[in-house]
Amino acid sequence: MAAAETQQETDSLAALEQRIVQAAEIVTHLRKERDAAVAARQAAEREAAEMRRSQSEGARELETLRNQCRKLTAEVETLRSERETVRKRVEKLLQQIDALQVS
Repeated sequence: MAAAETQQETDSLAALEQRIVQAAEIVTHLRKERDAAVAARQAAEREAAEMRRSQSEGARELETLRNQCRKLTAEVETLRSERETVRKRVEKLLQQIDALQVS
């Protein structure tokens, strides 16, 4: 009977040891998964920060381009107005030349 009890205790200890080993393996695996998740989160946070910076830079660039567009539009309007003034003056001078030639 002592041999049977010893065998049963050995089997119990072996089973307990096996469960402890499995628990240790699970803990190791879970730690690796946690580390990977933390690394992925950090990478995502860096990417999000970069995207926010990029968006901010894009907004500034867009505002700069809009300002340039307004300035260029105003310049085009000024040039058109000047061109119309010059055209009228040239027509007036041509009319005066025609009037001088007729006389």
